[in-house]
Amino acid sequence: MDSSHETIYETLVNTASLWPDNLAVADEHGTLTYQELYKQVEDLKDLLLASGLRKGSHAVLITKNNRHFIVGLYALLACECVVMPLPPYQKAGEFKKALNEAHIEFILADTPDHNIYGATSKKIALSNHDLHLNAVRSECLSFISFLDHAAVMRFTSGTTGDAKCVILSHQSVLERIEAANEGLQLTARDRVIWVLPMAYHFIVSIILYVRYGCGIIICEDFMAENILDKAIEHQGTFLYASPMHIRLLAACKKDYVLPKLTKVVSTTTAITPSICKAFQEKYRTPVSQAFGIIEVGLPIINLQHSSDHPEAVGYALPAYTVRVVDETFQPVPVNEVGHLAIKGPGMFDGYLTPPTLRQDVLKEGWFMTGDLAAMTKEGLIEIKGRTKNVINVSGNKVFPDEVEVVINSFPGIENSKVYSHNHPLMGEIVAAEIVLYDKNERFDSEELILHCRQHLSSFKVPQRITIVSDIALTGSGKIKRG
Repeated sequence: MDSSHETIYETLVNTASLWPDNLAVADEHGTLTYQELYKQVEDLKDLLLASGLRKGSHAVLITKNNRHFIVGLYALLACECVVMPLPPYQKAGEFKKALNEAHIEFILADTPDHNIYGATSKKIALSNHDLHLNAVRSECLSFISFLDHAAVMRFTSGTTGDAKCVILSHQSVLERIEAANEGLQLTARDRVIWVLPMAYHFIVSIILYVRYGCGIIICEDFMAENILDKAIEHQGTFLYASPMHIRLLAACKKDYVLPKLTKVVSTTTAITPSICKAFQEKYRTPVSQAFGIIEVGLPIINLQHSSDHPEAVGYALPAYTVRVVDETFQPVPVNEVGHLAIKGPGMFDGYLTPPTLRQDVLKEGWFMTGDLAAMTKEGLIEIKGRTKNVINVSGNKVFPDEVEVVINSFPGIENSKVYSHNHPLMGEIVAAEIVLYDKNERFDSEELILHCRQHLSSFKVPQRITIVSDIALTGSGKIKRG
């Protein structure tokens, strides 16, 4: 496939032609073949064009995790709109900020609840559900004319703080899914078990699966038994999930057998080796970590050493080159921590505000991810943390992710967040918030500290531990940090 001459929508047309009777989607509404999915997309496209959508219109897509997201995404792209998916659970302030910054003209949603500007909502009837189209602005203004063939927009992490609106063209999207599938090797015989929020995970996932004719098994909730029942019913072969989902599946008390499951990829944040081991022992399938970033795609996957090195995110895929460099952009010695830089296909095309082209962001063609990493002589990469989140304890660097992995392996702890706390002598000390599985169970913080001392250098051990009811996460499942 020559991705420079194909649009994302055309990949669906091609898939429906090649595998018309293959399962495309299974959700709470039933199943769709690829021919049926294509028909629903075409019907919605015609209705949207008749309702005033134009080439280049900026459109928000807001639906639950089901077929309506996929149908809406491809119908908007078929109308040659620039699409920005948003999750339905965003707060009104976040939602308005996203609409204003991205100069949104239309909102396509599966409920009428997102009509916050008072415009008349137009009901669009599909075969089994009504969608709602709201016109936010009355005129079509091209705010991303500095880029050609823009397809999708997505904020880097929610819509608050210093999040940037990333723009991707059709060519960039198709380049990166081809590069990712060199490693994943998904085909039209695969059935993907889907549990992640589609608004944040739709490029090197939903679009990739449609491109290669995979069946997408959508789980309507995160309960382990429901996920497993769906996987068995539809013979799931591939699970792409967060550590939370994998932890729940590993802890499931019932005996399930998943004979068709061949690949499990963990994304969004670090996963503890103990959870990987528990999952593999229960389901006989190793868990592979992967490193994904909206500006690049999915350039690193641990497919070769997921069993013996579950803490690593893996090797760079064939299309990508990875470096770990110091402050002067020189490679650091093997196994030493430095800044992660990546070069390869499918890079983002630019940022929306202020208008910034990709070449003005890259450093000699490399994208600086903002992550700290170490790489072995063989090229195996381990993420140590984010540059801006490093804790400095008397000149010693502490990476929150590393400490969180140790804390999360302690019995009774559901999740944790490690952060810095100012100290008059040491500058900073390590502090942690923890969430317990059983909020009513007695918990001894001293036992947790002893556990940390057994696995961490003394300066990395938390000096303050606070029990909290929950830890705020971004829409993509990462811990919200200050």
